[in-house]
Amino acid sequence: MPYKLRRKYSHWYQYLFFNPYFQFLVSFLVIIIIPACFFWEDLLADSSFHGKQVNTLAVNSAAFTISFILLYKFKRFPGTRSLPFIIPTLTTTWLTVFALTVFLHITDFERHLMFTSYLTAVCMAFVGFILDRKYNLAKLALAPFGSSLELSESIHADTFLLQEPTLPACHFDGIVADLHAKDLPREWERFLAECILMGMPVYHSQQVLESITGKVGTEHLSENYFGSLMPSHLYSIIKRVIETSLVLLTAPLWLPLMLITGIIVKLDSEGSMFFVQERVGQGNKDFKVYKLRSMCIDSEKYGAQFAQTNDMRVTRVGKFIRKTRLDEIPQFINVIKGDMSLIGPRPEQRTFVEQFEKIIPFYSYRHVVKPGISGWAQVVHGYAADADDTKVKLAHDFYYIKHFSLWLDILIFIKTIRTILTGFGSR
Repeated sequence: MPYKLRRKYSHWYQYLFFNPYFQFLVSFLVIIIIPACFFWEDLLADSSFHGKQVNTLAVNSAAFTISFILLYKFKRFPGTRSLPFIIPTLTTTWLTVFALTVFLHITDFERHLMFTSYLTAVCMAFVGFILDRKYNLAKLALAPFGSSLELSESIHADTFLLQEPTLPACHFDGIVADLHAKDLPREWERFLAECILMGMPVYHSQQVLESITGKVGTEHLSENYFGSLMPSHLYSIIKRVIETSLVLLTAPLWLPLMLITGIIVKLDSEGSMFFVQERVGQGNKDFKVYKLRSMCIDSEKYGAQFAQTNDMRVTRVGKFIRKTRLDEIPQFINVIKGDMSLIGPRPEQRTFVEQFEKIIPFYSYRHVVKPGISGWAQVVHGYAADADDTKVKLAHDFYYIKHFSLWLDILIFIKTIRTILTGFGSR
């Protein structure tokens, strides 16, 4: 499971307020029950429900419960405790549930009540965000050695840099220390051991940094626990079944869009509508990736090279389809074939892979999972433009592999929607 700092509360009401079960009950009351009582004034007097009311409560409750569970699970991942993420998550969930009701022909429910509950949920999320930032930040003491010093400027925790191996007379939720630091003095080792015996949590700084940055170090094999990072084989199978089913079920939507966009590509510039290229996939094996052509036909006459911002090789239509990611629609075919997943590290060309394997430690480890159309590195960092960018992306890829799970895949899917709408990282 992803690493999570735990806040200790000094008063019972603080513990109650930030308890997820209490939050669920209060939120359900405010978001679902109170608006229903307001719209249906006779609900309290007459406990019987007719079909429309039952459908409305069921749809509304489903949207609320799913969004609450998602936000609770996502809290363990970096970058998810912010309004720019919370509100899109609520919006996506409510819209998805509404779309499912249309797909299942459940039309007999009150949409205005569903919209009211959604707006109430957004308002509560705003209030909860402010209270969480003000009262729910973990207060951590930092041992002044190694990588723990990098946390002194973090906005994700209230930190205090210790000057000597003693704790000030104030409350702390834990101590962060670089347990691999070579210059950690004996008295600090004894101090950390005594803190553990007193019940004070001691966190390894590398794990805390990982939880904040969404990256895993790539310099030393021992730091990444590669033996325990082998992705779950069971989830790999489940992931394959879910993604293939989604692609096939949505084929009536993306197939016409792909063909229409492809025709526009062909009319805009000389060449085929499709672009086929060899990429490196799972197990370091080559496969053919399919894309809609966004560059001129002689774009790689001088060999493989990274796409740059305002790249002159990109066509007029190509700029739009790259920004909106429409050029990647044909990769759904790769998902059906089993070459790719919807979510995973982006596949690279063999030329770049051989180059990076020489200069970046453990680069080939990213091939332990199937490459994806979207991935953690893409939604957090964007496209890589050179070897330095690739090192940063690789750290994000390792984070994805280490926390390979359904919840992280759903989180990346939601972030991908934001990426498509904003054009984040496009080149």
